[in-house]
Amino acid sequence: MQSGLYDFVPILIQVAFSAVFVFGTILASNFLGPKHKASRKSANFECGLDSIGNARTPFAIKYFLVAILFVLFDIEIVFMYPWAVNYQEIGISGLLKMGGFIIVLLIGYLYIVKRKALDWEK
Repeated sequence: MQSGLYDFVPILIQVAFSAVFVFGTILASNFLGPKHKASRKSANFECGLDSIGNARTPFAIKYFLVAILFVLFDIEIVFMYPWAVNYQEIGISGLLKMGGFIIVLLIGYLYIVKRKALDWEK
């Protein structure tokens, strides 16, 4: 079976439409948006607070630890979803494999609790 350039036409149309949409939206917002310049609008802004002080001030390691732990334990949902959707097809074998997976996650969670990684009082 030989494919030609004609097979790629739908992909090229989608890429062209996407490019036109992105650049068209940017140009439209540039032309239709307000043009008022003010020093207050040009100032740095972060999470509703004015920027004060040095940006190199160290954060507590707890912030990063909780963020990493959230990502780690949130990814488990990505692996559990296909199992839940195909539960009837994979049968008892899939149930045992998912049980092993959950036990590994539980061991990790118990380790985190034992190390008091989630205690903010320290």
